[in-house]
Amino acid sequence: MCGIAGVVGGHSAEAVSAVDAALRTLTHRGPDGHEYKVDGACVLGQTRLAIIDLSPAGQEPFPNEDETAWLTFNGEIYNFRDLRLELEAEGHRFRSRTDAEVVLHAYEQWGDSCLERLRGMFAFAIWDSRRKRLFMARDRVGKKPLFYAKRDGRFMFASELQGLLAMLGSSPAVDPEAIAAYLSWGYVPAPLTGFEGIFKLSPGHSMTVESEDGTIRTAVERYWELDYLPKSDLDLDEACRRLRELMTEAVELRLISDVPLGAFLSGGIDSSIVVGLMAQLSSGPVKTFSIGFSDEDYSELAHARRIAELWGTDHQEFVVEPDAIDILPLLVRHYGEPYADSSAIPTYYVSKMTSEHVTVALNGDGGDESFAGYERYWANAQAERVASVPGARAAAEMLSRVLPDSSNPKSKLRKVRRFLGVAGQPQSERYARWSSYFTEEERSRLLLPDVRHQVGGLSRRWFGGLFDGTEHLDAADAAMSVDVRSYLPFDLLVKVDITSMANSLECRSPFLDHHVMEFAARLPVKMKLKGNVKKYILRKAFSDLLPKENVQRPKMGFGVPVGRWLRGPLRELLGDTLLTDSMRLSSYLDTREVRSTVDAHLSGQERSAQVWNLLMLEMWLREVVSPQPAGRT
Repeated sequence: MCGIAGVVGGHSAEAVSAVDAALRTLTHRGPDGHEYKVDGACVLGQTRLAIIDLSPAGQEPFPNEDETAWLTFNGEIYNFRDLRLELEAEGHRFRSRTDAEVVLHAYEQWGDSCLERLRGMFAFAIWDSRRKRLFMARDRVGKKPLFYAKRDGRFMFASELQGLLAMLGSSPAVDPEAIAAYLSWGYVPAPLTGFEGIFKLSPGHSMTVESEDGTIRTAVERYWELDYLPKSDLDLDEACRRLRELMTEAVELRLISDVPLGAFLSGGIDSSIVVGLMAQLSSGPVKTFSIGFSDEDYSELAHARRIAELWGTDHQEFVVEPDAIDILPLLVRHYGEPYADSSAIPTYYVSKMTSEHVTVALNGDGGDESFAGYERYWANAQAERVASVPGARAAAEMLSRVLPDSSNPKSKLRKVRRFLGVAGQPQSERYARWSSYFTEEERSRLLLPDVRHQVGGLSRRWFGGLFDGTEHLDAADAAMSVDVRSYLPFDLLVKVDITSMANSLECRSPFLDHHVMEFAARLPVKMKLKGNVKKYILRKAFSDLLPKENVQRPKMGFGVPVGRWLRGPLRELLGDTLLTDSMRLSSYLDTREVRSTVDAHLSGQERSAQVWNLLMLEMWLREVVSPQPAGRT
């Protein structure tokens, strides 16, 4: 795991200076080494977090045998040993034992199609001096980030947006489309970022860059997409056996490491399965790490402890208190663009605690999106049935208006009200309402007129377009497909990458192994969602690893009690950010609407997600767009 950066085109001295500036901002991603290579029109750099082959031979950028190609790489290739044997049989010679060097030789052997053979998480760039081109790619689901920009005849890239800003030397203009998307979803979907002229490569895509006579030419191509059809004809018992084999293999491959490793343990089904398989595959106790809150409505520590006791793990716990908010400015700077998922706070702290004991941690990310773990998958299927009944739509909407609301975000009544309010709408509009922070109407009121006129509806078209091609899928599969291409890569995986790498910790996700995901996608929905029982096949296939108390309890999710915090210990923070005349949001949003949203939450309405969204946007404008001078406390 590493931080990577590079420049194609321009003067080499300026390019070296830009890459060096980027690498200095990426030291947290790679504290074990810092190196760059100049080769004609290209400069590649890397900061190294040593995981496999800890010797100096593992430092990148890597050359091929005749130094006509160079690689800088971030991630892990879990099938690298098999690929290396195959490449050695073809005559390739290696200088290290790393998985990264395998990628370079795979490119030599198979060209751009080498991506089809890689099993893992990655973002990398290869400079091919013979063809005078840069070849870049991101892994299939987007675990590893890659930002890029073109300016003054140069192409620049970096692992984090802050690294790219360091290369540019200044912050470009804020992108109004990104602001609009963020208000809706709490993140900025690729290829957009928070800034005009800066982009991120989409998951499952590759990019080629050529420079000639000061002109930069780029081309982007998709190389992978998750298919849900045709459906598997395995019966349930056979499917359970195959799933068990795939998950065991995925976990075993992720135990390859030359440094200590452990696991995040929430007490939910997914992380419990991963820890159980680790315990069966390991010779000693697994190191596990859990996070919780003093507010029992949000804490899963007791459930995690039950799994730790079952497998005799070396278990560590941390309780997050409201004063944990002190790390928000740091997190905002690491994200580099607006990001509203409040669970980044506990994820940062569990990563920090974990990094004090190990360098690699496995987690359960991806299980929900592949095996129907969220209530909205069941709800989407039920809503399709409601929409098909004449008159049901009007009845559902009327009932939603007469039902009382609740200030408790976990209230079942509140969920029923939200469901009925949009149950009869077209699938894309319904799912957008369930997934968004602000509705289209609310967002329109928030944006100042001149900003609103610059927004072309890209965000709404993007989300609606995610449902294109899902017409022949069950509604639950359609919803999972949308999440795999939106919420998973742009929210969940961004959260984990940034918070873990900020602490120089590598996270590995067996459920995101593309073999597991492809198998799950082809399963009939009834194996994943049986009635209202979510993750049915996981519960059956791994019943021996899961205590009944953990299996039968409702899904809690990795929520944070920000609603109560914002009305209590964090109320002063709101006053200092969203209720002041100096807030930066006033350049983009109607301050009356901002204050109305805050006041509504403080008066007892449940608006915590919206208030947090606005708070994080204001902090991004302060910390990244218009940061205070260096040297502040």
